[in-house]
Amino acid sequence: MPIYLLRHMAEINLKTKALNMKPIMNFGPRPVSAWLSIGLLAGGLWLALHDVASAKDEKNPPVRIEIDKTPIPREGKFTSSFSHVVKKVSPSVVKVYSTVKSKIVRGRGGNPLLDDPTLRRFFGDDFGGNGGDRRNYRTPREQGLGSGVVISKDGYILTNNHVVENADEIKVSVGEEEKDYIATVIGRDDKTDIAVLKIDASDLTPITTTDSDAIEVGDIVLAVGNPFGIGQTVTMGLVSATGRSALGLHYENFIQTDAPINPGNSGGALVDSQGRLIGINTAILSRTGGNQGIGFAVPINLARFVMESIVKDGRVVRGFMGVHLQPMTPALARQFKLGDSSGAMVAEVQPNTPAAKAGLKDGDIILELDGRPVKDSHSLRLQVSQTAPGTKISLKVVREGEKRKVDIVLKELPDNLAASNEKEKSGSKSDALDGVTVGDLDKATRNRLSVPAEVKGVVVTAIEENSASAEAGLKVGDIIREINRHPVTTAEEAVDLSEKIKEDTVLLRVWTPDGNGHGTNRYVVVQEEKRK
Repeated sequence: MPIYLLRHMAEINLKTKALNMKPIMNFGPRPVSAWLSIGLLAGGLWLALHDVASAKDEKNPPVRIEIDKTPIPREGKFTSSFSHVVKKVSPSVVKVYSTVKSKIVRGRGGNPLLDDPTLRRFFGDDFGGNGGDRRNYRTPREQGLGSGVVISKDGYILTNNHVVENADEIKVSVGEEEKDYIATVIGRDDKTDIAVLKIDASDLTPITTTDSDAIEVGDIVLAVGNPFGIGQTVTMGLVSATGRSALGLHYENFIQTDAPINPGNSGGALVDSQGRLIGINTAILSRTGGNQGIGFAVPINLARFVMESIVKDGRVVRGFMGVHLQPMTPALARQFKLGDSSGAMVAEVQPNTPAAKAGLKDGDIILELDGRPVKDSHSLRLQVSQTAPGTKISLKVVREGEKRKVDIVLKELPDNLAASNEKEKSGSKSDALDGVTVGDLDKATRNRLSVPAEVKGVVVTAIEENSASAEAGLKVGDIIREINRHPVTTAEEAVDLSEKIKEDTVLLRVWTPDGNGHGTNRYVVVQEEKRK
């Protein structure tokens, strides 16, 4: 059975308290490798993600947060009850109701198919009857339910972006007596799925936070939220993994847990055995839509960075180098003569960016940032994004087999570039250039593929389906810019270079067009199977 990472909506009839949980929209799912489909868990409305949004432009005073970084005792003792932890945490976890109000829409009897522009183009304005008569109809009122965590006694609340996005009204219910407040969205960040709410209150019970970087796999955790709208619920599990980054958001560093998390838990608290907040519950991986032991939470360190930036500046301010990063693989590490596949490869340095001005080059491999080892491209991107613009960072890189230092003064990530310029470009490894046909990148080909003038290379015109290059990810229309780090500009040069290759592996630098005049650079290792 295929596995799906689902996003749900718990719909509540507020008059009768009847519950109807159903998967949210857009099924079928998107298949990925091994039948994995990506989405988010909600109690909230499913609506398309947008960039950071702020409810107000003026700067607010900093949020007063309680932080306790005392290490968790790990001497192996186990308690028979966590009731004291639950009593401590429960007042800080709230229900978040989001409402999209009913709207008047001009259409045809409320049936959206009758207004489909493609259908009407083929069948004319009489499609659907009534001689093309268009009438007003009212859309249904939509309600969603999620959870939130009180961060300060004066009313700041953390939740998920997908719980509150595009809602016309947000209500927060606090405490056992369920005292209701109308909430204001201070800001939202779809790149981490975090939102900051504010309610008009002064005597709330804020949760204590801790350093989420200090948690370890195997630590006991409790998930507190409002699953299915049945009321506050506590579940227990372990930290299953840290640093997960496969859910499709731009900035991810998820804590994975087997503590049961279900629809309606979105925005709720993941706490340690001392009752300190370590994460905001966000998503599950499931075959059925319910909990199956794989849940994900945004670490509080990341959520706190987003919140503090939103409250201070009205938006999330991120550092920016100006590079495309590509994950290192064992095959790439061998090609660049490295001992292991840690670090991050620079697939492309964008012109007129801090990285370009500092002298960073395509093909550089970043091993350290300010003296700290770089585990992978994902962790490097996170570190840079959470470093203030104007900060000078020092990178240790490997270039042509030699280690060198590159100092970069970061700028702010431009709004128009958003996360796309820092998005990882997936590398490939597989199995040689046999079966690849290339042609010159002439004017007609450039126009057909929308290849900019500054991109030099040869175009892949044909590729055998079962060839090593096809399995490595090379496709018809790709532009091969380098073969074994030698630039190529004509098909003849490419053929000559390929004929001189004696090794079993070939390192290609490839530019893949998107059809809109843009594209992405990446390195591809093609490895031919050794035949006896």
